[in-house]
Amino acid sequence: MPEKKKNFLQKHWSNILFGILIVLIIIPQTRQPIQVFLNRIIAFSPTEIDESDREKLKNYDWYFKNQNLNTVNLVQSKGKPVLINYWATWCAPCIAEMPDLQKLYTDYKDEVDFYFITSEKPEVVTSFLKKNEYDLPVYYFLSSPPDVLKSSSLPTTFLIDAEGEIIIKKTGAANWYSKTVRATIDKLK
Repeated sequence: MPEKKKNFLQKHWSNILFGILIVLIIIPQTRQPIQVFLNRIIAFSPTEIDESDREKLKNYDWYFKNQNLNTVNLVQSKGKPVLINYWATWCAPCIAEMPDLQKLYTDYKDEVDFYFITSEKPEVVTSFLKKNEYDLPVYYFLSSPPDVLKSSSLPTTFLIDAEGEIIIKKTGAANWYSKTVRATIDKLK
């Protein structure tokens, strides 16, 4: 009998593992951690948009609130490299890319203006940041973004150069701490 069990397990290990994964995804308490893990595995480095296809941010007049709930205008970042990320605490791909974005922010916060923009309640966001030990600059939507920055998907991230050209636009989780991204940002400084 033990030999039959061993043979069964050897023949069907992948089916058993797949079944366990399906069960874990069905259970609400384990669904998000599994989704985050899978998103981290499949996240690739975002690539630059071809120069001929790049759009330009011409209108920086866009208002949102900062973490202190003071009104801020994107105009303050005109002439500087900018990274804008739309995200939410309930979004598994957003959570998956946060560790890389935190590292990127830590390394480049003096050279690039970062905006992590959400429509969630400040207390929910503050709790999430504290729990995960993130010190990202979070902002809250007050008005619609300029047309070239509109997106209905989370996460969506834009890397914009000092002249307003959108160098990278990425929807979905990405590896934001890759050598490629850091080299792109280094060129913008």
